Amino acid sequence: MEPEIAALAGTAGTTLVTLLATDTWQSIRDGLVSLWQRARPDRALAVADELAATRDELLAAQAEGDREAEAEVRAEWQGRIRRLLAAHPELTEDLRAMLVELAPDDASVPAVTQHATASGQARVYQSGRDMRISGAEGA
Repeated sequence: MEPEIAALAGTAGTTLVTLLATDTWQSIRDGLVSLWQRARPDRALAVADELAATRDELLAAQAEGDREAEAEVRAEWQGRIRRLLAAHPELTEDLRAMLVELAPDDASVPAVTQHATASGQARVYQSGRDMRISGAEGA
């Protein structure tokens, strides 16, 4: 069951980070706090506060263009959720159902952002997937 829990925690961490930066972040916060309330009632309020602080941190990092912070937050919460599920596997199905309900509509389509700057005689070729370039390269 451990690989399944790790995969579910990974999905939860990714969904959390995605939704924390949106107006619907309270839904994921409430769902996760509910899980903690059932498993560790003594930690539920602290988890709610930590999620709010994480959201503030994530929004500030995004405003500064810090992409590493997003990965760090994702990894941190994946670990927390994995440990919760490992200690309380009875919560696995509830978390899975919550993620299905909260998943962004475009969750199956990864976002691609590309940036390029060219000057002088430079050429920039960008592609979201396959690219084939024909022709004389120095012409």
